[in-house]
Amino acid sequence: MSDLFDDDEPGAGGNAPTLSISDLSRAVKRQIEDGFGHVRVRGEVGRVSRPRSGHVYLDLKDDKAVLASVMWKGTAQKLRTQPEEGMEVIATGRLTTFPGQSRYQLVIESLAPAGVGALMAMLEKRRAALAAEGLFDPERKRAIPFLPRVIGVVTSPSGAVIRDILHRLRDRFPREVLVWPVAVQGERCAPEVAAAIRGFDALPPDGPVPRPDLLIVARGGGSLEDLWGFNEEEVVRAAADCSIPLISAVGHETDTTLIDFAADRRAPTPTAAAEMAVPVRAELHADLARLDERRLAAMARLLRERRERLRGAARGLPRPQALLSERAQRLDMAGQRLPLALSRMADRKRLRLGERAAALDPSRLRAHLAEPRAKLRTLSLGRALSRRIEKARDRLGSTRLRPQDLSTRIRDGRARLDAQVQRIERDAARLLPERRRALDLASGRFAPLASAMLADRRRGLTALSRTLETLSYTRTLERGYAVVHRDGLVKRAAQVSPGDALQIEFADGRVDVTAGGDAPSRPKPKRKSPPPDAQGSLF
Repeated sequence: MSDLFDDDEPGAGGNAPTLSISDLSRAVKRQIEDGFGHVRVRGEVGRVSRPRSGHVYLDLKDDKAVLASVMWKGTAQKLRTQPEEGMEVIATGRLTTFPGQSRYQLVIESLAPAGVGALMAMLEKRRAALAAEGLFDPERKRAIPFLPRVIGVVTSPSGAVIRDILHRLRDRFPREVLVWPVAVQGERCAPEVAAAIRGFDALPPDGPVPRPDLLIVARGGGSLEDLWGFNEEEVVRAAADCSIPLISAVGHETDTTLIDFAADRRAPTPTAAAEMAVPVRAELHADLARLDERRLAAMARLLRERRERLRGAARGLPRPQALLSERAQRLDMAGQRLPLALSRMADRKRLRLGERAAALDPSRLRAHLAEPRAKLRTLSLGRALSRRIEKARDRLGSTRLRPQDLSTRIRDGRARLDAQVQRIERDAARLLPERRRALDLASGRFAPLASAMLADRRRGLTALSRTLETLSYTRTLERGYAVVHRDGLVKRAAQVSPGDALQIEFADGRVDVTAGGDAPSRPKPKRKSPPPDAQGSLF
């Protein structure tokens, strides 16, 4: 076995120098980098890894081999199209080795899709993935407002697109326009467009900056690579999440981007987007004029129909004179009967008043109050006690008993009588204040009632006296008339003979006169003594 490890034994290549692993790796690295310092390869992107460092590790492959590749952070940030698995690309860089794993790899300095077909394939793959999430469903689409108050436009402020939109809006229906400037091409396109859509959507309704009622994302035509920013996932998701209705106007009619599927409406051109946003004011004025003409014609037709109906109904109504004539006649008749009815009613009321006045005579009231007052005077506790004692004595005297029983009954009777007297005295002492209070209360209530009744009777008597005074003949005397008396009231001249002693009553007194002249002779009427309370009257 010692022969196996004999270093002095010569062999093939025995004169070659012995190298370390590191020296050999460096030698291989130099050889490969010198021989392949600049290469350009075409292949399909396989596995893609993006660690937190920002570098991108990927595999480039074809049907027979796999080439490990790496892009440093600076290069990856500058790429216009990020590599995705299955994408065919053309990579430019330098070949080197990684001694830590004994492998060679391509350090990519630039990466581009291998033609339009590769971009279209990647675009179709991304569209299918986003559609599977439901971002393109018709149920998510919102209706465009008929006449938005504020329109937000996401586009480049220096291009012709914004001028075309503003010009078209001014021609159709001028509206307030807010422009959010963005880059519409290149690396900054996708993040700026997504930020603009989300920024418009985040504006408060009552904030200092008015919140748009409609958004337009617009860009002019270009190649697929120029429009690629509107195919990025962040732009599509921002458009799908926006709560403001959005019109996509990217490119020309033949250009299609993924934002077109996520937007609520797609316009073939930016000018067409402005036409979709607002109606034509002149057409609205014309429509309003036509509607106003129709309204006036309908009102005129309605008025004619109602006028004809009113005339037809009026022909069926009776004349006002016929309706009022009967009621007017009844009113006239009632007016003629009214004075007589009022007179009769006044007579009835006057008669009833006289009856009530007779019933309310003060003398009757005094007589009515005298009886309760006498009962109150005669009511006395001592008399009641005396009567009860007398009755008890009478009952005792009428009872015939033996002397012993009589004395016993007398004692018992006296005891009961004394107890009864004490009970009566207690009851009297208890009831007397109550009865006095009740009597005082009744007297207190009686006095106002009596005063009120007397006042009412007094007022009635005064009214009757006024009526009597009004109807008395003395009022007539005060007006210049006189009354002739001769053993009574003289009513006719035939009752007076020459030489008769007469009394003429005036308003202020009587005058004795003697009748003279040639009066016709007549038989003297039988004289009647007038009643003491007789009173003459002219009526």
